[in-house]
Amino acid sequence: MVWPPLGAGLAPPTPSGSRGRGRGAAGHVTPRGGAGVGAMSRRERGPEPGPGGAEAAAEDAALAEPESLDQCLSLLPWDRFSAWLHCVCVVGFDLELGQAVEVIYPPHSKLTDKEKTNICYLSFPDSNSGCLGDTQFCFRFRRSPGRKVSLCCFLDQLDRDLPVYLKKDSAYYYGYVYFRQVRDKSLKRGYFQKSLVLISKLPYVHLFRTMLKQIAPEYFEKSAAFLEAVCSDVDRWPPPVPGKVLQLPIMGVIMKLRIPTYRDKPGTTPIVQNMHQADAQISMALPTVHEVDLFRCFCPVFFHIQMLWELVLLGEPLVVMAPSPAESSETVLALVSCISPLKYCSDFRPYFTIHDSEFKEYTTRTQAPPSVILGVTNPFFAKTLQHWPHIIRIGDIKLPGEVPKQVKVKKLKNLKTLDSKPGVYTSYKPYLNKDEEIVKQLQKGVQQKRPTEAQSVILRRYFLELTESFIIPLERYVASLMPLQKCISPWKSPPQLRQFSQDDFMKTLEKAGPQLTSGLKGDWIGLYRHFLKSPNFDGWFRSRQKEMTQKLEALHLEALCNEKCFLVHEQMSFIELGFLESEAY
Repeated sequence: MVWPPLGAGLAPPTPSGSRGRGRGAAGHVTPRGGAGVGAMSRRERGPEPGPGGAEAAAEDAALAEPESLDQCLSLLPWDRFSAWLHCVCVVGFDLELGQAVEVIYPPHSKLTDKEKTNICYLSFPDSNSGCLGDTQFCFRFRRSPGRKVSLCCFLDQLDRDLPVYLKKDSAYYYGYVYFRQVRDKSLKRGYFQKSLVLISKLPYVHLFRTMLKQIAPEYFEKSAAFLEAVCSDVDRWPPPVPGKVLQLPIMGVIMKLRIPTYRDKPGTTPIVQNMHQADAQISMALPTVHEVDLFRCFCPVFFHIQMLWELVLLGEPLVVMAPSPAESSETVLALVSCISPLKYCSDFRPYFTIHDSEFKEYTTRTQAPPSVILGVTNPFFAKTLQHWPHIIRIGDIKLPGEVPKQVKVKKLKNLKTLDSKPGVYTSYKPYLNKDEEIVKQLQKGVQQKRPTEAQSVILRRYFLELTESFIIPLERYVASLMPLQKCISPWKSPPQLRQFSQDDFMKTLEKAGPQLTSGLKGDWIGLYRHFLKSPNFDGWFRSRQKEMTQKLEALHLEALCNEKCFLVHEQMSFIELGFLESEAY
């Protein structure tokens, strides 16, 4: 008997042309406890994966997940705040010093000098962007290794119930920015320039964007006391438990949301109802915590969405050149999300500047460009990154009101510093034939003035079906690497997984390949061969390997327990028999 595949019991993708409801994704081998289940210690779970994770993970010591409000209230001050945010920063502009961190709250929050420098430069748009008024965007930067252990938080325990693409990476921080630039004659520079920045390990873009919309305008009017009140509100939030409807009060407004779990069917978003508040507080239901407006981001280049999906899937170096940090950050996040439910395992920077601490590492010409997606706004990058193989140039992202004109893929040599037109600059030839159906469907939506939210749903479902059609053959083959049930014996060590063989996998594609669930033609074999060399395959396979090894260990332990119980039962039966015989005499 062979153990069932990783996605056993889940519905396979619908055939091509049937773009109906979203399908089930490949599941997890090991059933894991949900909210309220006793949490494993870090020693039981093993070290955190990822570069730099060993040092950064030391900061996140584990606490058991609270089962009641009373337990939650027994935490130390700022523990609940730390479950959502690392700190809140205010970055201003000084005529002598340039950008400078003016406030860090709570005061005990620790940031290294390198982290402060990165936050300073990443919190302001490049001077050429000309962002007058209010602008929102996000960035991502490396945490410094060797940090001292801070107060305990919940994140390590809650992380296990998240979908793989929402799990935090202990080596990185996200920065969520609300930047204001307005004319002010009373200032020497003539402008008021300031950013309110939320620093967090969580990739909940929509949640923190909504939060900043609520608090930033009022903060710029009321300053320090208001910021302290905001942080006190966050410290009263419940922990970020996946799968539960959470109510998060923030300055008189209650945000209601649900964080996805790995058990959710991909492509579905449970609706959070906006209920009436008895205390007259304003209630706001968030449809998502992490998704961006996919169609709005891809609209300038949506004739090439399938090629972009291939480039992201294969972990190819990509640069997004945009007029402002808002456009660059949203487009990079949209690219990373297009291979969901697969996790993008390489680095990505929604907004990257020439002052970034990794600038030299990512722009050097002495070696091939790394597997990373960069969002940039400075025209200087058009020359500095000219050797990169794939560049996306976008203009101002606006709500689509007319059918975009089809733009051909341009050659890299045509990319100039300042006057380049929007488009995709690459010499890459896609492995798969172009899917004209999705392009026509989106064009028809624009003509019929279909809401951009509906267009995003169509596009997200398209990417989901494409990714699942690609990954299911791999899931099926990897499941076959599990040993047979008869190989598990209490008298032997747990059996080992069979080695992954590229040749054996390729042989399975003839009868059980993506053609079963997708009507797209093309060089699927070539796409798989390229993918097997990518960081995304390495990250995916390591995760599956870990899950199956844990499953084998659990089954071996179960066999040991059953055998021990049998021996104890036999021993007890022998004792009882001897006792009965002695009574008879």
